[in-house]
Parts: sequence; structure tokens; C-alpha cells
Amino acid sequence: MKAALKTLEGTFEIGEAETPTIAEPDWVIAKVRVAGICGTDLRHWKIEEPELECKIMGHELSGEVVEVGPAVTNVKPGDRVVIETLLGDETCEWCNIQRYNICPNLYPVRMKTISQAFAQYVAGPSKKFYKLPENVSFEEATLLDTFSVCMHAIQLSGIKINDKVVVIGAGCIGLGQLQLAKVCGADVLITDKVDSALKVAKELGADEIVNINSEDGHARVMEFTGGRGADIVFECAGGSAMPMTLPQAVSFTRIGGKVVIVGGFEKDQKALELDWAQLQKSEIKLIPSASYSYWDIYPEMKMCLDLLAKGKLNAKKLITHSFSLDDINQAFDTARNKEATGAIFVALKV
Repeated sequence: MKAALKTLEGTFEIGEAETPTIAEPDWVIAKVRVAGICGTDLRHWKIEEPELECKIMGHELSGEVVEVGPAVTNVKPGDRVVIETLLGDETCEWCNIQRYNICPNLYPVRMKTISQAFAQYVAGPSKKFYKLPENVSFEEATLLDTFSVCMHAIQLSGIKINDKVVVIGAGCIGLGQLQLAKVCGADVLITDKVDSALKVAKELGADEIVNINSEDGHARVMEFTGGRGADIVFECAGGSAMPMTLPQAVSFTRIGGKVVIVGGFEKDQKALELDWAQLQKSEIKLIPSASYSYWDIYPEMKMCLDLLAKGKLNAKKLITHSFSLDDINQAFDTARNKEATGAIFVALKV
């Protein structure tokens, strides 16, 4: 099959890879229709990582079922599906209680199997394939991985009606976090440094938008919260911005409030300065959030699919660019240079 293979210097080459097969009776093979580029992918862009050379990357995707194992009952060939790419070893204590998002072997397992979006075909257990309603397109469905990350963070936050919430970062994650917070009945202020992203945030229901480069973010948050600070702050920028945004999140939070860390860290980020004395005196809770899985008896991706199908989540407004898989390097450059391109979600048609 055709696939985009990671090069040593961190870009991609279009080449050939072995087509996946039905490894177990309950497995499914799907033709990838659309894949997405997320912040995690961008943190690996143009970075020399020998361990990823010639590997297939990508973990946001939708597609069409082409083959099923004899034990599969939930989907059939021809079904349009969104594909969850979180797969643990299914033997550890965390997988046993459906918390596979923190499985110690999550990344090695998923990257060898179902987390290979930048290719023509993908295979994995049928329980990771969710049928799409007719009113949800392949492009929209590809954003469900992002929304599921946001859903997990929402669940961990304990958000309540009328909470004052701040979202730092108006990328895909931040805009998903905004929408879910509004669904929960919160008032939301969102910050970013890209005006085009903040414009979209306003259109999606943000009560206040703040360009952190040109405005005093702390003053705006205090004004928004009556001088108290936010009940919950979601840090959704991550990456190289984290040394600035995480302390900022703490400073935006009220006494007894919560900071939910949704944005990802760079792999070499070991020490970040925080006002630990103030954090302790204020009993501010730092809550790390890792991917998604189940909440009680419900798969978080299925929860988001239901909300998207009902029109309670808007994916269309986040889709700003589309490229073919052959143009994956141009797509990554577009996604990286969002201040110039206005990119939010960049789709790859496979």
C-alpha cells in the first residue's frame, strides 16, 4: 500500500509499506479516507528521531471498512467509520478497567497497529471502529480524536453549570474544549495569539476572546471572573509554549480552583518553573489529562460522535485546509505556520 514514511530528518517520503492483515478473529481492515494533523504530530515535524525512521505516523482518521474477521459483528464491509487509535496491551491492570489511555505499553502497541493514519489502510480490533451516521462526513469524523481528548479533560475537571472557565490556546484542542465547556453550561474566555483562530472561537460561542500578545491576559481574566480568577483553566497550547502557558494558567486560577493540563509536553521538558508556594497556599489542583478512553460505561469517542451527530459539536468550522497524502509535507508546513496560513485543522485525503 502507499504510505507516508517518516524520514530521519523528520519529514515524509511517499513509499510502499506492507498492507495490514486480519491478525485476530475480531479485527477489521479499513481504507483510510481522511487523516488529520494534530499538535502531537507537529512536535515530531522536522525533528531527527532515528527510532521513527521509515515508520507510519498519524492517529486521527476516518475510513471505510473493507474486510472483517469472522468474530466481528458491529461493522461490515462498506461501513463508514471513525477509528479510535488508542490500543493498550489489553493485559495490564489499567486496560482491565478500560483506562487503556494510561497503559504502560500504549505507545508501542498502538504505533505497531492501529495508529498509522498516514497510509492507505489500517487494521485493529473491531471495538475501535465506530459507524458514522449519514450526517457526519469523513472530514468531520477525523476531528473526533481531538474532541475525545477534550471530553476526557472535561470529565476530569468536574465542570459545573455557570463555572467561569479559561481556555489557553485556540487550536483544535482549545476550540474543542471551548465547545464542550459551553455544552456543560460554563462561561468561557479563550486566549491565543492568532486573531483568525480567536475569530473562530467567538463564532463557536466564546464569551470573551483575548489576544495574549496585545492584551493583558491576567487583567482580562480578572475582569471576566469578578476579580476572583477562573474556576477551571484548561491549558491547551502545550509544546514549546508550555513554560509560558502553564505558569499563566496557574495565575489565572482562583483560590481552590483547578488547572487541567491538556496540551502535550515536549519529550525533553523536565523542569518548568511555577509559583509553587502560591499554588500550595491556594490549594490549586493541577490535573494532568492523557488522551481518552472510557468514562464509566461510555467510550469517550462514542460520546463525542453522538454530540457531533446531534449538532452539539461543530467540526466543520475547524477544517481550514485539505491536501492529498502526496502533499503531506506541504500540509505539515501549513499546519505549523498557522499565524501566516490561518490553519486550524489540516486534513489529508488518502
